[in-house]
Amino acid sequence: MLAYNAFSHRYPSVRNVVYGKNGMACSTQPLASSIGIQVMKDGGNAIDAAVAMAGAMPLLEPTGNGLGSDAFFLIWTKGKLYGLNASGFSPRSLDAEHVRKLGYDQMPDSGWIPVMVPGAVAGWCELAGRFGSMPLAELWQPAVCYGEEGFPVSPNVIVQWRSSKERLRKEYEKDPEVFGPWMELFGTVPAQGQIFRNPDYSRTLRELAQSRGESFYRGPIMEKIISFSERTGGFLSKEDMISYHPDWVEPICVQYRGYEVWEMPPNGHGITALMALKMLQGFDPGREKEDPEVYHRCIEAIKLAFADTRKYVADPACMKTQVEDLLSDRYINSRRALIGTEAITPEAGDPSCGDTVYFCTADGQGNMVSCIQSNYRGFGSGICIPGTGITLQDRGANFSLDEESDNCLRGGKRAYHTIIPGFLTKGGEPVGPFGVMGGFMQPQGHVQILVNSIDFAMNPQEALDAPRFQWVGGKKVMLEKAVPEAIARELEKRGHEILRAETNLNMGRGQIIWKNADGVLCGGTESRADGAVAAF
Repeated sequence: MLAYNAFSHRYPSVRNVVYGKNGMACSTQPLASSIGIQVMKDGGNAIDAAVAMAGAMPLLEPTGNGLGSDAFFLIWTKGKLYGLNASGFSPRSLDAEHVRKLGYDQMPDSGWIPVMVPGAVAGWCELAGRFGSMPLAELWQPAVCYGEEGFPVSPNVIVQWRSSKERLRKEYEKDPEVFGPWMELFGTVPAQGQIFRNPDYSRTLRELAQSRGESFYRGPIMEKIISFSERTGGFLSKEDMISYHPDWVEPICVQYRGYEVWEMPPNGHGITALMALKMLQGFDPGREKEDPEVYHRCIEAIKLAFADTRKYVADPACMKTQVEDLLSDRYINSRRALIGTEAITPEAGDPSCGDTVYFCTADGQGNMVSCIQSNYRGFGSGICIPGTGITLQDRGANFSLDEESDNCLRGGKRAYHTIIPGFLTKGGEPVGPFGVMGGFMQPQGHVQILVNSIDFAMNPQEALDAPRFQWVGGKKVMLEKAVPEAIARELEKRGHEILRAETNLNMGRGQIIWKNADGVLCGGTESRADGAVAAF
């Protein structure tokens, strides 16, 4: 047999865009993309394909999401854009005072404290029930087969798996009862191309299909989750699970150079991208992307937007600040005025004066779906429900313990969320879904790929491949190695504190599908991941 290294790249590799007419599926997992396209070939629509892929991704990329994830969806169908918020809420028995009494001055990112009611399964079932055309058992059969028969683990997942094991191994040593089931199932990192099986996952997915998700929230699977919670010191209750339902919401939008950019409303932070883009709208776009002025303005706009959203975004029922105020012309103009020639340390203004997976689908009938789901940090909380293949998210880690914060932890409350699907239209007609996963990189990635696409006419693959920056706090900006050194030096002259990214795995991983005037679909997939575009 040939001996080779999956991580070896001695020569430059170039991906071309992929075209299709009748359907397209983009994800970080080639097997998931093939599942989505097969569903559409078998007569399903883009919504069916998205639900099928959603059920497979926790198996194929368990480092980024699980059956215990949260999820958000933007769906274009029947001439309208719909938003589905499938993020969960905190246990009713838990609040900030309780966590402080346990000895924490900020929310931990592992164990039971950051675990909220998982929303993804309910979201999948709600989406399939409203807009799908195929039974869940049929949609999830490919994932069931992969769980039972096994599949080769892709290269970048191995890297993420190894990193997560180091984090959770330490937790296991402190509390083997809580973290033992995770260690038993995921404690051995697969080798390159090694077959991984998870028959527990397959059994759970079958039961979810048969019960249309009811078992997860109001049946036997819920009983297993609550039993393990009660036995190991968790906070979730039957009441928490039984009362959960996802919410249909109205997406929010700003105009950017003749296009409409759409994001989910809070509790997600898609509004960060919208605020930054609206600030940039007031500047000349520039002649070329690799220009220090382009980088500087994008960095400053993102910093200012983040300063606001980190302070004001929370569960919408608890926000004192309105979305309309944050996006108002008067407020955005005041924030844009702060962008000069030098880097600033951002602070929130006063608007009152006025580890994740992303995938997308499109079909020949005009349906499109922008999907994102996440356990947050690699493998989430590190809690795996014995015998089920369910890993639970740690999305509650983004709560504040500051009682004055709109985002302060209280029982039954949604947390500030980093996962955001995006969608682009022009003149009310769909251009297509886009997204970039990766924690607080996500709105930054949205801004950068839209600037690449709209201001500099890059194709979807080019827009994703272009070198990225990530603002990481204060005046610190991380640049990928591909960002020219001359730009790095000029940014330093402007007061930015420049860091060079050692790896591009933390710089976001995205997917794009654009539709042209003839209805032809054009897709790009993330070169920083293991992704693929499938089309027909």
